[in-house]
Amino acid sequence: MFKKLLLVLMSLMFASSVFAAKDRFSIQIKGSDTMVNLGQAWAEKFMEKNPGDFIAVTGGGSGTGFSSLISGACDIAMSSRNIKEKEIALAKNKGINPNEIKAALDGIAIVVNTSNPAGKLTMDQLAGIFTGRIANWREVGGENKRIVVLSREVNSGTHVYFKEHVLRKNDTNSKEEFASGALMLSSSQAIADEVAGNPSAIGYYGMGYISNRQKPVAIAKDEGSAYVPPTVENVLSGIYPISRPLFLYTNGMPEGIVKKFADFTLSEDGQAIVLATDFVPIRAKN
Repeated sequence: MFKKLLLVLMSLMFASSVFAAKDRFSIQIKGSDTMVNLGQAWAEKFMEKNPGDFIAVTGGGSGTGFSSLISGACDIAMSSRNIKEKEIALAKNKGINPNEIKAALDGIAIVVNTSNPAGKLTMDQLAGIFTGRIANWREVGGENKRIVVLSREVNSGTHVYFKEHVLRKNDTNSKEEFASGALMLSSSQAIADEVAGNPSAIGYYGMGYISNRQKPVAIAKDEGSAYVPPTVENVLSGIYPISRPLFLYTNGMPEGIVKKFADFTLSEDGQAIVLATDFVPIRAKN
């Protein structure tokens, strides 16, 4: 009986050590839908170079990423916005110390249906459309059709950035909100699909989602400025007016496989993947 009990205990200890070892070589990454394709591309290449490691990447929005990091449900949170003070406070109450890593740059593309004759907007016109003050395409060079406004849902870092940077013009006292009739969609892909099928729609997403199924709109800072399309070159040079950094957040300074993966994203190979997925590298190629 004693021998059987000893064998069971030894088996449990062995299984526990196997699972612990497995955990040391696998990580969960969650967060920004803007970054999910980039994150999956990073993970695929990383696992190709490190066959013993496993990386799982899922989206859900920047807010979901932070919630998961704070609750311990993921090792790395992807975010298209900076962490908020209230999220930092909540994290520290849970014993989590968010550490920010800037991993790439992104331009927010404004897109319309390919049949829409409107192809350029100022920042003021853009704010007017998304707040509902401009409701017909003929007011901005299009046809006599009601504008269908599409936005990411409130949990999205892209939604937050767009509201603060475009609608509120970085004015912390502004109370501007999206038009009450705006359709809040759950993902960048949902916006891309709706714009592709709706001649009256306008939406926004990270420029990594641009395809020939939608038409990117050139944006000007004001009426006296040049209209600039969302391209890698224009984001890198700083002339495209709607651009932002993309982040990875870890619990404290990364260690082990988390550090190994974070270092890979910033390496020459990792930044080449940033460029290949239509984002903008933060470091120049050597």
